[in-house]
Amino acid sequence: MRTALERVERFVEDGVTQLVATVNAEFVMRAQEDREFARVLNSAGLCLPDGIGVVWAARRQGCALDQTVSGVDLIQPLAAMCARRGFKLFLLGAAPGVAGDLAARLRAANPSLQVTAHSGGPDPAQDAETLKLIHEHGTQVLLVAFGAPAQELWIDRLRNRLGVAVGIGVGGAFDFLTGRMPRAPEWMRRAGLEWLFRLARQPWRIRRMTVLPAYAVKVLRSPK
Repeated sequence: MRTALERVERFVEDGVTQLVATVNAEFVMRAQEDREFARVLNSAGLCLPDGIGVVWAARRQGCALDQTVSGVDLIQPLAAMCARRGFKLFLLGAAPGVAGDLAARLRAANPSLQVTAHSGGPDPAQDAETLKLIHEHGTQVLLVAFGAPAQELWIDRLRNRLGVAVGIGVGGAFDFLTGRMPRAPEWMRRAGLEWLFRLARQPWRIRRMTVLPAYAVKVLRSPK
């Protein structure tokens, strides 16, 4: 987490728009078949390990990853860093009212934080309004909660028009941080079992998780 925040801070100082992707095993498997999504992930300035499966695979390849860095865990320390450095934060996406609720909570925890929110979506028809709001705020760090791969593809499509230093796809993080979706207990998160908790609460996710056995096989077969 510390090094992730340091990298984001450096991106803001550099001022060139960078994508930060929170990558899990489902991302990896989708990118095997979706060349455009693979291109976008490979173009990212930073890919964070959002899932124990990615940490496991990275360790097998000799990468010294100590922990996952999920979008939901990143947001609060990121907001604190933005407040400390005077960076302007923008929350985009989720259902109406959710991003605004989270912005108020982050502002309460960090009174000097300059943050605003909008519930727009990835439809190109909404681009003009969304870009206008982003530019008017003077946004430097943009969090996009459209879900994958829509959020990453949206950031990439508008990268040259966003005018931000960092665009981060955070999936359903706004819902978790506003209490609309409960998170797994701390012990399950430490044990890398958050996926099991989410599956128990959202059985429909089993369709998405069918790729995990194939992912494990690919990791085990890949040369170290």
